[in-house]
Amino acid sequence: MSRVLVTGAEGLLGSRITTLFRNGGRTVVGLGSRELDITDATALDDAIAPRDVVINCAAYTAVDAAETDRDRAFAVNASGAGLVARFCAAKRARLVHLSTGYVFDGTSPTPYETSSSPRPINVYGESKLEGERAVRDELPDALVVRTMWLHAGPTTAFPAALLRRCSQGNPVSVVTDQVSSPTSVDDLVDALVALIAHPDPPLLTHATSTGTATKYDFARLIATTAGLDTAQLRPCLTTDVHTAADRPRTVVLSDSSWTARGLKPLPHWRDAYRRAT
Repeated sequence: MSRVLVTGAEGLLGSRITTLFRNGGRTVVGLGSRELDITDATALDDAIAPRDVVINCAAYTAVDAAETDRDRAFAVNASGAGLVARFCAAKRARLVHLSTGYVFDGTSPTPYETSSSPRPINVYGESKLEGERAVRDELPDALVVRTMWLHAGPTTAFPAALLRRCSQGNPVSVVTDQVSSPTSVDDLVDALVALIAHPDPPLLTHATSTGTATKYDFARLIATTAGLDTAQLRPCLTTDVHTAADRPRTVVLSDSSWTARGLKPLPHWRDAYRRAT
C-alpha cells in the first residue's frame, strides 16, 4: 500500500484510521479540517501526492444544523468530495470515500442494496448523496462506502452522550422506532484495509456491523455494560423528540455487495460493543 492520506482526521472515523494504520506500520498522514479544507483546491493540490491512497472522511456531520446551514453542508459533503476526487484522478491516487445510509428514506421493509434508489429526507442526506455522485463523476473507479451509527465504545458518539445523561440520574428518553446497525469504528477500519487490498473491490458497497438494533436496544446494551440501571431509559417514538432534521426510521444496509466479492462480514454489533469497553 502507498502512503495513506486521511482527510477529516480529527473526527471519530478519521482519527481511528490514522491511529490504527500508523500502529500497523503503514505510512499515513492524517489531516483535520483545520489543516486541510477539502473545499480549497490549492490545499488539495499540495496535500495529495501521486499514487496516494486517499480515505476521505472529511464531512459536515451536524445533521440538525445542516437544515439551516445548507450551503456549508453541500460545500463540504458535495463540492468538497468532488474536488478530492478530481485531484485523486489528476494524480492517479486511489480514493475511498465514506458515505452514509442517510441517503435513503428509511421506509424499506428489507435491507437496502447498493442498487436501491436513494431518497434522502434531510439536508445532510441530500448533501452526502450529491457527494457520492460528484465523486463518481470525477473518478469513476473511486470506492464509495456507506456505513451507519459509528462508535468506538463507551467514550465516543451516542454511547458517551447516553452515559453522560444517565450519570445525571434523570430519566433518558430513547427512540424505539429508529433501526440500523451500530457499527464499530475499529471493525470498519479493518474492513477498509481489506477493501483496499482486494484485487477487484466493489465500487459501491455497504459496510456495517452485523445485526440490527433500535436506538433503544443499543442504549440498553450501553447501560447494562456500564452497570447502570436500565430503568432510567424511557422508550419513546421519533415523533416525541423534536429535532430540526427528520431521521430515516429503518436504515439497514445489505452487505451483499461486500460478501459477493469474498469480503468477510463485520462482527455482530453486540460483540463489537462489548469488545470496545
